[in-house]
Amino acid sequence: MAGLWFEEFAVGQKFVHPIRRTVIDSDNMLFSALTYNPAAVHIDYEYAAKTEFGRPIVNSYFTLALTVGLSIHDTTLGTTVANLGMTETLFPNPVFIGDTLRVETEVLARRDSKSRPDQGIVTLQHLAFNQRGEVVCNTTRAALMYRRPSAAG
Repeated sequence: MAGLWFEEFAVGQKFVHPIRRTVIDSDNMLFSALTYNPAAVHIDYEYAAKTEFGRPIVNSYFTLALTVGLSIHDTTLGTTVANLGMTETLFPNPVFIGDTLRVETEVLARRDSKSRPDQGIVTLQHLAFNQRGEVVCNTTRAALMYRRPSAAG
């Protein structure tokens, strides 16, 4: 278990996650196939060559999933009950095959769960950057987190 318990999060706390990931063609193709997304701009090199991008852009939902995935080891791995939702998700720049993404996270809010005394809700902002330092994903995530188990039980 590498994630933090609810009590270990503090508003304003920042994480610069050390794991980075280079996106490869099979990531995009497999993710698009698994999610039934046949958009030509993702999977058709001929079509994409004629777009303003000149090449396929990576499926934005893969970018979102990778953004959260790169953050969990330091934040929520093994200590999260569930993701409650993501809001204000933006993709200000496209991701291309060969881009290497890195992620930074900030704790925006923390509150007790009203219905689950052994859990709390942490709101996190995740920012993903490509190798040029451009933001490629900005999302706010609410996670239902376990409290630290008591030493007695």
